[in-house]
Amino acid sequence: MNGQIRSNIVPGKQVNIVLKQDQRTGKLTHGIVKDILTKSPSHPHGIKVRLEDGQVGRVKEVIS
Repeated sequence: MNGQIRSNIVPGKQVNIVLKQDQRTGKLTHGIVKDILTKSPSHPHGIKVRLEDGQVGRVKEVIS
């Protein structure tokens, strides 16, 4: 599912995100959404979220 649309992402969902330090390489980090940090309904680089382990990044994939 698309990580650029806020309505696709809810707390408790499994996602793959790109952390700020991994933006150049595109390395994905897997986790479960704790908080949604982006307020707008969509974002071209992915919705920014905080995972349950505290890491913050932009969603690239929502695992269904």
